[in-house]
Amino acid sequence: MKIHICAVGRLRSGPERALLDDYLKRFDKTGRALGLGPVQLHEVEDRKGGGMGPEAQLLENALPKGARICTMDERGKLMSSPEFAAKLGNMRDDGVADLAFIIGGADGIDPRLRAKADMSLSFGQMVWPHMLARVMLSEQLYRAASILAGSPYHRV
Repeated sequence: MKIHICAVGRLRSGPERALLDDYLKRFDKTGRALGLGPVQLHEVEDRKGGGMGPEAQLLENALPKGARICTMDERGKLMSSPEFAAKLGNMRDDGVADLAFIIGGADGIDPRLRAKADMSLSFGQMVWPHMLARVMLSEQLYRAASILAGSPYHRV
């Protein structure tokens, strides 16, 4: 199952980029044997003053055809890491070819695009910077692959 991270804004070089690249590399290495990955990052330009509507259109254009959609949203479902791993494993086992995670810009995700999502996930009620949310998602993807592989990375 291919994973896509569709996000508003371009992540430049720096500590967030280094962490993102590191976790995605780890995920690719661990997930490949499990039928997970690779991860493809689709970054769309943020529209200064344009708001959620134009960003939603760019995000929709970046989505692979037929992909399952998961929005990253503070209103989404809270999951433990083992629950998230099980969800990924179940989707893979059900034959889902593409899973796209959507991370909105500073104003969030347009309600019209949120309504199209198959699921919505939350990192908690706090709002996180969208650049940091990519890193957090990539770490959870790696953690999920590690859990599915039986690796000791995740400790209860």
